[in-house]
This record gives sequence, structure tokens and C-alpha cells, in this order.
Amino acid sequence: MEGCLRVGQPAPDFSATAVFDQEFKTIKLSDYRGQYVVIFFYPLDFTFVCPTEITAFSDRFSEFKEVGTQVLGISVDSEFSHLAWIQTDRKSGGVGDLNYPLVSDIKKEISTAYNVLDPDAGVALRGLFIIDKDGIIQHSTINNLSFGRNVDEVLRTLKAIQYVQAHPDEVCPQGWQPGDKTMVPDPVKSKVYFSAV
Repeated sequence: MEGCLRVGQPAPDFSATAVFDQEFKTIKLSDYRGQYVVIFFYPLDFTFVCPTEITAFSDRFSEFKEVGTQVLGISVDSEFSHLAWIQTDRKSGGVGDLNYPLVSDIKKEISTAYNVLDPDAGVALRGLFIIDKDGIIQHSTINNLSFGRNVDEVLRTLKAIQYVQAHPDEVCPQGWQPGDKTMVPDPVKSKVYFSAV
């Protein structure tokens, strides 16, 4: 379908203003080439479910960094709204200082390019994309506005992607965690895995 972004396609590049370390900075997706990138869209600053996700990604950021991955949060708010939210304490509905940038998509160009903009609401759905070192989308999910994402599952999926890219002759079964058995995608060799479970 034309205009529909799919896994296996290049992630649309973008350049936008972000807030990081309480400063405005220009962020380009292409600047992170050579690293994995997790991009997650959320609807609006100063809302309810959003800060639970944003702070969870920040609190776990070192785990993403350990596996060579950058995290970027994106909403249709201005950089000024992002800054005000970061400068608001968590106990007062803010997010406090974050360990990764919050990107402003005030023109709604990024959320449109990633096909997560809800035109009726004028905000992005909860889209999440894992992009590999070559800038190719390896995973995407989109939630409606009512429920948040799970950082554990994002990390698990990211590590599975990294594993199969480093071991192209293996695949990871459901729920795979680092250290678990994998399988060879072959009618005969796969039986080694199935006979052990």
C-alpha cells in the first residue's frame, strides 16, 4: 500500500528541534547511523499515560545504552512545552530531567512520515519503531491513546533483533531472552530445538 511504512524499509530521516539537558538542540535521525534507535511517539505533554512511559524509558536508559541504542521521544508539542514539562517535577505531573531527547514535531511532519498521526485528534498515536544500525525499521507497534507500552518488552525485542542480526543462521522463538535457546530455520535442524522444549 502506497505511503504505508513497513518493517524492512528505511526509516524516514528527519531533522527537528529537541530538548536535552534543558537545552534546545537540532536532532537528525541520520546522526545516529551506526547505532540502534528506538523512536517512540506519544500524544501530548502534560497528560496522564505519557509521563509513565517517558520516565520509564529514562529510568531504564542505561540498559539501552549498554546495547548501543539511542532512545528518542517525539510528540506534536513545541520544544517550549517539552522544556516546561522537563522542568516540572514528577510529583507534580512533570517528567523531570530525562536521559534522552524529547523531539518536537510541531508541524506533524515526522508523525505523518511514520504513519502514526491521528488526523481527527491532531496528535500521534503511541507508535514505537526499532531501527537498526543501517537505518532500517526492524520492528513497529502502534497503540491507541488509552494504554502505555512496556519497556521490558521493547528491550527484549531489541535484543532479539540484535541477536538475529549477529547470528543470521538462527531465529528466536516467542518470548526469547538473551541466553535462551534459539533455533535454525530448517525443517530438519529446527527439530533440535523442538525436541528439547
